[in-house]
Amino acid sequence: MKNTFLVLLIILTAGKSFASQIVIPMDESQTNHMKAYGIAYWVLKQNVTIDWLLNYRGGSFAMPLATDIEKECKIRGVSYEVVPAGQYNLLLADIANPEQNMDVMKLEKAPKVCVYSPKTKQPWDDAVTLVLTYAEIPYEIVYDDEILDGKLLLYDWLHLHHEDFTGQYGKFFASYGGAQWYQDEVADQEARARRRGFKKVSEMKLAVAKQIRDFITGGGFMFAMCSATDSYDIAMASDGIDICDNVFDGDAQDPEANNKLHYENCMAFENWKLHTNPYEYEYSDIDATQTRNVQKDVDYFTLFDFSAKWDPVPTMLCQNHTKTIKGFLGQTTAFRKEYIKSSVLVMGQNKAANEARYIHGELGKGLWTWYSGHDPEDYQHLVGDPPTNLDLHPNSPGYRLILNNVLFPAARKKKQKT
Repeated sequence: MKNTFLVLLIILTAGKSFASQIVIPMDESQTNHMKAYGIAYWVLKQNVTIDWLLNYRGGSFAMPLATDIEKECKIRGVSYEVVPAGQYNLLLADIANPEQNMDVMKLEKAPKVCVYSPKTKQPWDDAVTLVLTYAEIPYEIVYDDEILDGKLLLYDWLHLHHEDFTGQYGKFFASYGGAQWYQDEVADQEARARRRGFKKVSEMKLAVAKQIRDFITGGGFMFAMCSATDSYDIAMASDGIDICDNVFDGDAQDPEANNKLHYENCMAFENWKLHTNPYEYEYSDIDATQTRNVQKDVDYFTLFDFSAKWDPVPTMLCQNHTKTIKGFLGQTTAFRKEYIKSSVLVMGQNKAANEARYIHGELGKGLWTWYSGHDPEDYQHLVGDPPTNLDLHPNSPGYRLILNNVLFPAARKKKQKT
């Protein structure tokens, strides 16, 4: 049956002309997976369409044979193969076979990328800016002022990392309240809130969160990591409720806050409760950091298999050369599955611990993906730790998940079927 299908497909496509292709393999043969994504982005910037070969050799990329592309691959240390036209036609026929869990996704336009981050943050404070820089994918920095001024409309893809949208400054007060960097951050945030006409930082952050919601609803893509995930939903659920203690905003929190939460405003979570102790380094019971019992040497999570032909969106987001990813900690280390809404798609989980690490959903015309933890190659990244040297981790499966999300907005051919 398979051979008959191939013969028919070859006959049907005989009139089409395919040039020889450069195929960038993304399986174990690739010398530098991170920079391979950068090559793909660079090719898109040249207005060249790329075939993303989903589930073929780890999610390989194919593009027309060109001397400049070969040269760029050599300069960046990226493995590639030249595939003659006839051989590539046979490959496409095999991918199209209904019996194969593979598909071709056309990447057509390099997405314009922005990162929500204070101007004072260092690149190594954020795994995404670290890997974007390493992969040579350009991005622009935006923060509260730019978002409140409506400038998200200029971008296709927005990243948030370990931001605290609740106005509690990461709940670092107990550990770092006397530190100069913490006091400087508080002063900067309060001054910005006053300048924008808000009485409290929490009110400003909620307004920013709502602008981000509108960006997604209108067709944008949002990717978040670490505490920018749960703190975003907590801020949205706390609309009109004072959840900040006086050490954060000068007055007492609402003692009935946990009974007033608007779970319908949340994108991912429901039925959770706030941790109201201002001296506790935790926002709510969404995060499993303090309750999980997982030892470092067995801390892994597994990616789900999706149908490339029927569920192309999660298939793209899960492309990798392995299904097992090393776990890593963060202020938000993992999402407790009992608080995840039924409408949310879990793409990576630690089943034994009943926790999700990688989740995805739709909002209006847009899409969002949340990835727990801080740095995929630094198990416990602490304040003041040196940056991760990605030259030592060019094939990191955990970082690949980030870069799948960066390229994803270039593909608008299909949406996940429900």
